[in-house]
Amino acid sequence: MLRQVVSLITIVFSLNVFASADEIVVGGKGYTEQRLLAEVTAQYLKANGFDVDKKVGLGSAVLRQALENQQISLNWDYVSTGLRNYHKVNDMLDADTAYQTLRTLDVKNGIEWLTPSKANNTYAIAMREDDAERLNIRTISDLVSALKSGEKLMMGTNVEFYARKQDGFPALQKVYQFRVPRSAIRRMDSGLVYSALQKGQVDFASVFATDGRIKAFGFRVLEDDQNFFMSFAITPVVRSEVLQQNPGLETLLNTLASQLNDAVMVDLNSRIDVDRETVEQVATDFLKERQLI
Repeated sequence: MLRQVVSLITIVFSLNVFASADEIVVGGKGYTEQRLLAEVTAQYLKANGFDVDKKVGLGSAVLRQALENQQISLNWDYVSTGLRNYHKVNDMLDADTAYQTLRTLDVKNGIEWLTPSKANNTYAIAMREDDAERLNIRTISDLVSALKSGEKLMMGTNVEFYARKQDGFPALQKVYQFRVPRSAIRRMDSGLVYSALQKGQVDFASVFATDGRIKAFGFRVLEDDQNFFMSFAITPVVRSEVLQQNPGLETLLNTLASQLNDAVMVDLNSRIDVDRETVEQVATDFLKERQLI
């Protein structure tokens, strides 16, 4: 009896997910950037005549499973997330190699990664703008030179970045050939890093490159002049059969991707997280400003 009930629930859920064969279901994770990208995509596709549903608030693993199980049609994801989380590829690869490797791996699963945007939500190193200007620091190498010359600078970082050996702080120190003593490092939750840097409790910090607080708090993201950080380029990801059934969809999604870069995402995320505008309004404004609707 229990199995019959479970089967019935599964059937009902499947019917609800796909109200019609032509419906495009846009998926998204639970944080601001992902909710925004899903909303932008939904509004854009509706304006171009598609029947669209939207399912956001999903965890990364659940979202991926929903794509594989045909419960969503498409979503936006990050190149290194795809390689590491979905395919367990942990090699340090340049942006183009990472993308081509991921594309080849996933096309076998009936999943296609379209053209990556210029928005790269990777880890980055940031400072307060005034301090960076005063010390003439524009690159991570400049920061390293300042540290080696005797500048006493406190670092803030989340626990994950501090501990990750291949692409976190230990590897960053190795590539840039410097070392920060433990006494000059403060580890904390990701959300607290930004406020600690803003309030002067630390002098430089690990951040996410498209976080809206970078602009709101007046931070300077230092150039990664040794190309250490892997590509987390924001990319539209679509089931192959959905592309085949919907001519023109790939062009529309690539057009959206071409409009995104770090500065754009920082601004849009900031409007939501800092200025408290709604996701729906920010999405509409963006599409109108870009003359996409």
